[in-house]
Amino acid sequence: MTYEDTLARIGVRTPDILLPRADVDLQRWAVVACDQYTAQPDYWTGVEELVGEAPSTLRLIYPEVYLGEPDSTARIDAINASMREYLDRGLLTTYERALLLVRRVTATGVVRWGLMVALDLEKYSWTAADRTLIRATEGTILDRIPPRKQVRKDAPLELPHIMVLISDPERSVIEPLAARADGITPVYDTELMAHGGHVTGWLVPTDALPQVADALAALHGALDPADPLLFAMGDGNHSFATAKSCWEDVKATLPEAEQADHPARYALVELENIFDPGLEFEPIHRVLFETPRAVFERELRRHCGSYVASPAASTAEVMARVEGAHEQTFGYCDEHEYATYTLTDPVASIPAGTLQTVIDALSEAGREVDYIHGAEATSEIGRRPGNLGLFLPAVPKDSFFASIVADGALPRKTFSLGEADDKRYYLEARSIRTT
Repeated sequence: MTYEDTLARIGVRTPDILLPRADVDLQRWAVVACDQYTAQPDYWTGVEELVGEAPSTLRLIYPEVYLGEPDSTARIDAINASMREYLDRGLLTTYERALLLVRRVTATGVVRWGLMVALDLEKYSWTAADRTLIRATEGTILDRIPPRKQVRKDAPLELPHIMVLISDPERSVIEPLAARADGITPVYDTELMAHGGHVTGWLVPTDALPQVADALAALHGALDPADPLLFAMGDGNHSFATAKSCWEDVKATLPEAEQADHPARYALVELENIFDPGLEFEPIHRVLFETPRAVFERELRRHCGSYVASPAASTAEVMARVEGAHEQTFGYCDEHEYATYTLTDPVASIPAGTLQTVIDALSEAGREVDYIHGAEATSEIGRRPGNLGLFLPAVPKDSFFASIVADGALPRKTFSLGEADDKRYYLEARSIRTT
């Protein structure tokens, strides 16, 4: 059995990776994930100014800050035209059947490692009850898929911001490759725009590919055959779900003999070890708008046996209590005060789950909610008159995979891999069409 056969059994493929030609300015080429800064159009205006007329992935993606614009079709047509233009101009170089080792150094000096692979969409499901090799980790919001499908369905290329987690406490897959990186010439090495830090990529040496395959197969072999969660979505779950939906559409048009090797069957992702010390899990907090505290507490009582609210002096004190709690606890602020709530007999096993049931009930009654990155931003918005902010703890790394296996997908918007500046920047591409 070849290493590619070993990889195929566990849903992994060595993809043909497309990278910009050597004369392309990578700092203007690479832009941050399209689902970041969605409430900050000034950020994307600044990116436009920096990029100018240079080749850039800005022309190949749909920043979600623009999703509400009146003529989305024109932007999608322009994206597809730019993809074809870049291909016709020979701006992209193909690295055939390759894996790519990636080192990201954030603006704060945090280092994390990843491995670019293609994953088999046939081995993925976003349905919580399914026990597939590749799974969603948070609730998938189905109405977020159609607008993404409009972008992908006719596109000749995919550009990934998807980060997929493996649970590798022995550091057997990615870390041995990282140890060899200093002896290999990078295929790219660039500063990233807008406080993005630095990123470097190396082709994985051919002699290391069997080792990667065997290490991933060993992780798979240690799993419960009835519940074999090998790959868990980290960032980009809705993009991966979109790829799956598009593949199902394509698959329906193909004879079975053509399905195995069709490029749309796979999605390019960056694998990351959840035990990489540079991989930071950040909680995503909530803000409820025009919601009195009494209304919130009345609904909260319906989702736990009881609660104790304890006043706090600051955001820092709230977060310290929330992160150090042994019982289910979340933080709170409004225009008058800070507090923490400790629950008995909550309806869910983690604070995000309990709060989400409360928020869903309030949303059905007409209350508006937003999901906020960063405790200080949550405090700033939550303390505005009429609003309230809700602070959550980070999800523990050591129990993350076990939680998914035991409880299914976490509530939507439970965690984020780092802050917005730390997200993946588009750099690599892959063809997803046969013509």
